[in-house]
Amino acid sequence: MQEQETLVRNEAKATLKYARISSRKVKIVADLIRGKDVDEALAIVKYTPKASSEIIEKLLKSAIANAENNHDMRHENLYVAEIYSNQGPTLKRIRPAAKGSAVRIRKRTSHITIMLKERE
Repeated sequence: MQEQETLVRNEAKATLKYARISSRKVKIVADLIRGKDVDEALAIVKYTPKASSEIIEKLLKSAIANAENNHDMRHENLYVAEIYSNQGPTLKRIRPAAKGSAVRIRKRTSHITIMLKERE
């Protein structure tokens, strides 16, 4: 019988569901911080003039707190291993248009997930 070594990596995760912003807009900022150290990622998000950067900053701070308090990970070694944004349910609204017709407005939502890991 062969012995298999299983390497358990510590990872911390934070998820925001039903954020009232399109996942396309979130992905722009998410691509900027993927793979960066958490301090660098926080600095990038803080000075990026996009609508989603405020939401991602808050979620990133939550993920850092989860890593430090729940998983005993060191802040200096943390980096953004994964960040992705999936489409959530779309709120459908109706707006009156010309000649008594109606136009549908789609208010999109998204589910954002950040996963942090420790560098070795």
